Amino acid sequence: MEIVMTEVRKPRVGDPAPDFTLKDQTGADVTLSSFRGRKHVALIFHPLAFTSICNVQMPGYSRERQPFEGLNAQVIGISVDSVPAHRAWAELLGGIDYPMLADFYPHGAISEKYGVLLPDGVSERATFVIDRDGIIRHFEIHEMGVVPDQAKLVEILRSLG
Repeated sequence: MEIVMTEVRKPRVGDPAPDFTLKDQTGADVTLSSFRGRKHVALIFHPLAFTSICNVQMPGYSRERQPFEGLNAQVIGISVDSVPAHRAWAELLGGIDYPMLADFYPHGAISEKYGVLLPDGVSERATFVIDRDGIIRHFEIHEMGVVPDQAKLVEILRSLG
């Protein structure tokens, strides 16, 4: 008997964004589709809480939130960390005012669904821009050791109108 493995199809620009519900750093459920018809979403996958590049990248979205608010866009962070880890990390960073979602159990299921789960069990540093209709309009994998360009993200969101 031959076992055939099928590869999970990664979402592409123009595809509907795979929906999910995960808990944020406060323990509240956040459902991606709840933003449909209301806001664009910048879905920011990051490898792990408490790491040097993530400690710079993720608070930047809170400090510079006005461009996102002006573009009617919601930033959502996501990693394979647990809710308690995200809660402790957000406190250490002085507070994060957007949802940081725990893709903890089943481990990395949403990261895998989006095609960004690495073999070592962490997600890549990646950005998905999802429009108000729930369609992926931009996708980018970033170098692990480099903070992504937030101004570029703002420009991409601005182009959605």
